[in-house]
Amino acid sequence: MQSLLIIGYVWPEPTATAAGSRMLQIIEQFQNLQFQVTFVSPAIKPETAFDLSTINVLEKSIELNHDSFDAFLLSLSPEIVLFDRFLMEEQFGWRVAQHCPQSLRMLDSEDLHFLRKARELSVKKGKELPTGIITTDEAKRELASIYRCDVTLTISEYEMDYLKKVYQIPEMLLWYLPFLVTIDENLTPSFEEREDFVFIGNFVHAPNWDAVLYLKQTIWPMIRKELPKASLHIYGSYPSQKVFQLQNVNERFLIQGRAENVNATMQQAKVCLAPVRFGAGLKGKLIDAMQNETPFVTTPIGGEGMFGDHDFSACVGNTDQELVQKAVSLYKNKEEWIFFQKKGKQVLKERFDKELFNKNFGLKVDQLLEYKDVAREQNFIGAMLQHHTLKSTMYLSKWIAEKNKI
Repeated sequence: MQSLLIIGYVWPEPTATAAGSRMLQIIEQFQNLQFQVTFVSPAIKPETAFDLSTINVLEKSIELNHDSFDAFLLSLSPEIVLFDRFLMEEQFGWRVAQHCPQSLRMLDSEDLHFLRKARELSVKKGKELPTGIITTDEAKRELASIYRCDVTLTISEYEMDYLKKVYQIPEMLLWYLPFLVTIDENLTPSFEEREDFVFIGNFVHAPNWDAVLYLKQTIWPMIRKELPKASLHIYGSYPSQKVFQLQNVNERFLIQGRAENVNATMQQAKVCLAPVRFGAGLKGKLIDAMQNETPFVTTPIGGEGMFGDHDFSACVGNTDQELVQKAVSLYKNKEEWIFFQKKGKQVLKERFDKELFNKNFGLKVDQLLEYKDVAREQNFIGAMLQHHTLKSTMYLSKWIAEKNKI
């Protein structure tokens, strides 16, 4: 049985984050190929983390800047090492390259962190969202990580094209792998059986917190003028005191905390609001909405890479007024609501059904393993960056390890 080692930035929490759900989807794909999966992380494991042992995944906590990882790596000798976000590749990539050079190095970007941060900064400064080349330190670090790896899983078609066209990343280094969903044909509550609006998002994720504030301060007061009897239910993991302070029963702005059952929560609502002003990747909340046949209203950033050739312009607002007008229209108009309910299910079937990716996944893995050495010879920039990383990151890590011993 072949071995896959996943080095996680955090422990998967599918009930809290879309990233947690995606990680389980990736694990399932490798297990379908008969890989023995081992998941390790230097992060503290929360009580709400998914119990990976229930799906036959081995778990282990590891330390940053500690030689104990080297011995563990050598004993496991995995065919593939998957880094969960570029930060883990920075920390452990040089150790993998040094001690297991034969291992295929794979990066799961989740989303382009540097793009998300640049957009966040532009929103805070009231400037245009970046569309061209971004030259921040975060961009240089993340792009260097992509070059050092044999392949990077890219969740969004938009980001795939962005990396190729703007930064000239070779296509052989990129692999488009979006959210992989199972299509549920069960009927959900009807238009008449649903009520109110819902927002779902992890509160420690900056784009979600900004969206909640945007709803509170701007969007929801305008919607309430049109729909005074409707309520907005805000769900999310890790709500702090500042989150609960936003609750206002008189304004029907209700902070509900963690959604223990996302499907049940989403099916109670008539419309999902996702006014995401910055971010990257794909939005898990929209996937959840479409899976539960809950029409939604979002921004161009929220819908980025989601719809392909399908026209969702009636659900995407560029301004405060457009978001409000489209949310109210969707909430009141049954025919429009049913149309986009069906259209969301169509998008899932055509673009995110995991059955569309199952066969190609195995073929791609086999190809990467077979032609790994040839591909590395063609990736001179990656080899150059790997060389300098081994000279810089390695010695910094060794210095920290020695310092910790003292």
